[in-house]
Amino acid sequence: LKIRVDSQPLPPVETVDMRRELERGNRSMFSNALYSALEQTLSRGEQAILLINRRGYAQFVSCRSCGHVIKCANCDVSLTYHAKGQALVCHYCGYREEYPKTCPECGSKYIKQFGLGTQKVEEELGRLFPSARLLRMDMDTTGRKGAHHRMLNAFERREYDILLGTQMVAKGLDFPNVTLVGVLAADASLNLPDYRSCEKTFQLITQVAGRAGRGLKPGRVVVQSYQPGHYSIQYASKHDYTGFYDKEIDIRSKFS
Repeated sequence: LKIRVDSQPLPPVETVDMRRELERGNRSMFSNALYSALEQTLSRGEQAILLINRRGYAQFVSCRSCGHVIKCANCDVSLTYHAKGQALVCHYCGYREEYPKTCPECGSKYIKQFGLGTQKVEEELGRLFPSARLLRMDMDTTGRKGAHHRMLNAFERREYDILLGTQMVAKGLDFPNVTLVGVLAADASLNLPDYRSCEKTFQLITQVAGRAGRGLKPGRVVVQSYQPGHYSIQYASKHDYTGFYDKEIDIRSKFS
């Protein structure tokens, strides 16, 4: 689509390097930028949507100091963490290796399996913003018939301040009072063991960014990542579909 609904401008996207946050002593799942943006949004009586695209099987192991992701020696896709046996496994070729104690790239001890869940984020939001009304949307909360529509209708009636969810909150929603979108751990989809992971990441950020500023009030998007320089995040932050397509299709061609 060349023009946005009602010809509204696309919201500016700020990418936050979570490695720098860690260096500054911030070990929270929220960067200072996203925390401040949430504080301002709530004080103005406006609403926010937070996306955490956490899929249970898709955990990967990443270094929080340098951003290195442990990948398969054969397939160059991220290895999936299996709690049983503390092993890293490739879901393509079956390659396995032991869970490392330090980062093989930089030697840092800040290496761990990555994948925040919506429940953990909800708990942290409740602690940071005790007066905010939170609505969590994921497979656990929308299991009952009609739950999906009841929740979205309640959010539209402004009964909630923050809508937190998985990719089901990323597209098709049109709430004029939503002025802030936050993406926690954009790397979660970037490091799925799938050659389309970069494409999916670009789609997800582009789609969820479009939820902010759809009414008369301007929108803002904050994307948190341990790999902010990755081309899919860079192109998504500029709303540059053509640039991303040219880069991705070149890579696809080279690897057939």
